[in-house]
Parts: sequence; structure tokens; C-alpha cells
Amino acid sequence: REFRQPVSIRTLKDSSSSQKNNSMSAPYINIAAYKFVNLDSLEQRKKELLPVCQQLELKGTILLSLEGINLFMSGTRENVDRFVTHLRSQTEFADIPVKESPSDHQPHSRLLIRIKKEIISMGMDEIQPVENTSPKIEPEQLKQWLDEGREVVLLDVRNDYEVEVGTFVDAVPIGVDSFRTFPDAVDTLPAEMKEKPIVMFCTGGIRCEKAGPLMEDKGFGEIYQLNGGILKYFEDCGGEHYDGDCFVFDKRVAVDPELQETDADLCYACQAVLTIEDQQSEKFKPPESCPHCYLTPDERLRKTIEKRNADVVQLTTPLPGSLPYNNVRPINVPLRFDHQTVLEVLVGMHPQMNSGYWQDECRTGMIVWKGEPLTAETKVRSGWRIEHLLPQTVEPDVNAAIKILYEDDELIAINKPAPLPMHPCGRFNRNSLIYVVNELYDGEQIRICHRLDANTTGVIVCCRKKSSARVVIRQFEEGTVKKSYLAEVVGHPEEEQFISRAKISSEPSEHGARVVDENGLTAETRFKVVARRGETTLVHCQPVTGRTNQIRVHLWDLGIPIVGDPLYLPEGKIGGAQTLRVTDPPMHLHAAKLELKHPVTDEQLVIESPKPAWAE
Repeated sequence: REFRQPVSIRTLKDSSSSQKNNSMSAPYINIAAYKFVNLDSLEQRKKELLPVCQQLELKGTILLSLEGINLFMSGTRENVDRFVTHLRSQTEFADIPVKESPSDHQPHSRLLIRIKKEIISMGMDEIQPVENTSPKIEPEQLKQWLDEGREVVLLDVRNDYEVEVGTFVDAVPIGVDSFRTFPDAVDTLPAEMKEKPIVMFCTGGIRCEKAGPLMEDKGFGEIYQLNGGILKYFEDCGGEHYDGDCFVFDKRVAVDPELQETDADLCYACQAVLTIEDQQSEKFKPPESCPHCYLTPDERLRKTIEKRNADVVQLTTPLPGSLPYNNVRPINVPLRFDHQTVLEVLVGMHPQMNSGYWQDECRTGMIVWKGEPLTAETKVRSGWRIEHLLPQTVEPDVNAAIKILYEDDELIAINKPAPLPMHPCGRFNRNSLIYVVNELYDGEQIRICHRLDANTTGVIVCCRKKSSARVVIRQFEEGTVKKSYLAEVVGHPEEEQFISRAKISSEPSEHGARVVDENGLTAETRFKVVARRGETTLVHCQPVTGRTNQIRVHLWDLGIPIVGDPLYLPEGKIGGAQTLRVTDPPMHLHAAKLELKHPVTDEQLVIESPKPAWAE
């Protein structure tokens, strides 16, 4: 082929006179260079290059791999020349071609020398540019072809966002967001292109070194690569046959055919290249958005929530408590147990577990304080933090299909599934709402402001800041939050609207149940029939107070217990179960809506959750 003869290597000093003048007068010089060559001792090379670059005050990136070197660096004229001289003093890099451009500032913010598997990633080990690469065409020769109108396909192998900044007139973009997807993109090219001469190009030429052999392997018969890429074409030929500027991977964003920095900017949010018109748009709000990625507040919230809900699926697949782990459950000793024995504390605070269980835990060293095992007879002091060790814990399955309904800097509203405990309790620790939410909002301490039973679905409000949590919790305590529930009950109430003011016990009784107690806490719930359905009734519930299990106790006391309630059974009976199993029929109680004031703006918020199927 015409261009298979070796190409000449031009040094830094071989550029045009105008380019030399610009380079000599500019305070900083930017260089780009690569070479595919078999390298060894990569760590040693890195250690030798680092002090040289530091001494010369160079910034940028050097990539080293077994297949060669790739670098983008910047510094003063003198220091760049000294670095290139040092690099070329090594046999492997004696003939490395270097492209340069001037700038009035240093466009790299730091120095980074990295060892990588590839100096340009395509993920195909069989492509070895050291051994085989496509023939190169010099920029002047390409310009002559284009001047003559010769039939040739110009193939832009760069990413789409680079192509948008500028490309050769009538060039065909390969259509990728990452060079790793180049092999797949080649398969989408028209079959007739395999019979045409193709000149591929990129910024500096390195991507073409791998793209060319791949295309030849896929049957493209006449492939050339533009030697030195767009930057070398600008240096030798200016901007003829080229439309726009050239994207560069540093703070300059783009350079024009004179290799001067343009007025283009880069959006920190979406990485789009911004024109002057883009930067003047009211949608350009750095660093949050630009005209290419601007979203209205509602659109931004919807996008955030979609991302959160996708993350929930990842965090809960598999369930966090389903894999064996060493669990440590804290037990803080309250004042009422001061100077009592460990056994008295454990039985008193966890009556659901009998005395024999706790004695066995003490005997096997599973109850500790400050790392030391405690006996059942050890007397404790209030304020102590006892730990219960549970090695190789595997928790029961739960329904972790948590959905974020609303989010801002202060509040999070969640649609809680069931069965799912709110907090670590009993057999549950990681398989709890607060554990998953804290993992979801990594680094934040999320505060749940109220409670729902493990078997109840619906709206939960959390706060992201302690100050906001105090305001929201106070609203719940003062009864200013309006709560609306839906329940399906067994049987039919006599009236369409009714109220229960039965007092509820302050302490749990059998199986942890709260019951009606004339000496208990005042409570009030208002009910309204929504629909009567054969043997059941759909009821709207509005709790005025917020006692534990209040709605469930009041409906049970009225003789119309909630469908699927495992604790408050028909005919006034108490069941033995607390948290349902995932395979059990659900309890038909749903927190449908909350109305409260925003803790910062004082705006009245109405948060609703989708109805479960039984409530439709």
C-alpha cells in the first residue's frame, strides 16, 4: 500500500513557525505523547519518573502498562523540554513523538502516575499495536486527498461528546460513549464501508492504534490512521476541512485549529461541553446543571427518587440479614434495674425470652460488659451498656421493598412494606427499616420520627438532621400531625362513623400485646366506613393520639379486628405471633397519608402512599 513505508518522527522543535512563536511566549506548554512498546519493571519506572516530574513542577497524567506509555503533561517551556529530553534518554522512548500546545495557565490540577492493564482501554488482549497496527497517513497527505475530493470515509472513533465539539466535515462518528464499546459499534457500520478506503482519526492517534487492527480483523479492507490525530493535523494543516474545535482532556476543555484554548466550558454535572451560548443560558447553574442536563425541581426529585429506589433493590438483594454475621445487640441498663442481677435485667427487659434462655447465654459467655463475660448473678449499675453476642446470626426474611416517596435536604418520606420491623428488635437487626435506610443514605444518621408496626404498611417520615428531627417529633408529640389510615376489618360496624376513646395499657401484657385498660393511657381514634364487602369492611382510621398499637387495639376492642392481624384475633383472643412471616397473608392496615409542617420552611406537606391491593 502507498502509505506502508515508515513515517518520519518529528520532535518538539519541528512545529510550524507560528506554533513555535506561540509556544515560546506562552507561560505553559501542554504535551501529549504515547508509544506502544513492550515495557517491564513498571513499579521501578514509576518510582523513577515521579521525582523527575515533581522537581520540574509538571502536572498531568502518565499511564504505564506492559504495552507502553501514554501521557498528558503541562509545565513551563524549559521544564517540559527537560522532561522530554529525560524521557527520550531511555532507549524505549528515544523516538517517541510529542505533540504540544500553549496555554496561559496550567490546565492540570495535579500529578498522577498510574500503572494500568492498558494505556488505552478497549478490553481486547488479542489486539497488540506493538506487533501490528494499521498504516498511517500524514496530515498533509490527508489534506491533499480532501482537497482533491478523493472518495474516502473519515471515521471519527472518539466519544460522542467529543464529536459534538468539532470533527472533520462529513466525518462518520462511530457512536460511542466509551472506547470500550468500540468493538460493538464497529459491528453496526454499513457492510458497504468494508469496500471503501477509511481514514480513522482521534485526538492524538492512540485510539486508532487499536481501532485499526480490530477493523481489519472484522473485514475492512483499506484502513488508514491519521498520524498524530487531530492535534497533529491542526499543527501541520490548520483548520481546513475541519468544522469546530477539538476536545482535550484537561481544564482547557477544547482547543481551536491554532491550538489555542477556546471559550468552551465543561458541565461538572453531566460532562457536556458548553458553548458561550450554553454558558449564558439561565439553565447554566454550575456546578449543578447546564442546558443539557437542567431539570426542573420536580424532575430532579423524580430522578433522585428513581436512583434511590434502584439502590434499595441492590442493598436488599440478598437481604442484609440473610448472610451469617456476628451480631452484637446492646442492652442499656435503665435506672429501675440499678443494683439488680444480670439475669433480672435480661428477663425484665426481654420477657419474651424465658429465664432459662438467658441463663444459658450467660453460661456460654454471650453476655459481656466492656469485653468481659458476665455471670447471671453479677449485679449491674444503671447506665451500663451490656452486649449480647449472637455469633453467625441469620435473620428471618422480611419484605424489604422500601420505596422513597419524597426527599429534600431535611426530610425523607418512605412507603414502608410489611412485614418489616422499624428498628432492630428480637430476631431482627439488619433486616430492619432503619438499617437499610442508613445504608441507603451512607454517611448520614437518619432519624425516624414516628413508628409503624412491623406488619403495617405505609408512610413513614424520617429526618436527615437532628435539628429537623426535633421539630418533626414535637409535631407528633403535640398531635398536630394529621394521620390517615386504611384498615380492612372482620365484620361490620353498626354505624358509618364512630369513635373509640378506650384507654390503652402503658405496658405490654401477654405476647407483648397492649390491651384496653381503664387505668391506662388516654387514646382516641375516629373511624369512618369506606366500603362494606361481604364479611369484611374497609374503614378509614384517624388516630388523634399515638399510643402503641392504638388502631389495632381499638378495632379489636370494638369486636371488628383487622384482617390478618396475628396478635389481636377475633372473639377477643390474643395470638402468639408478633411479626408475620413473608409467606403469611398480610395484615390489612395501611398508613395512607400524613399531613405535617416542613421543619424548615413551615410549608404544609401532604404525603400519600399508594394503596395496597386489598385497599382498592
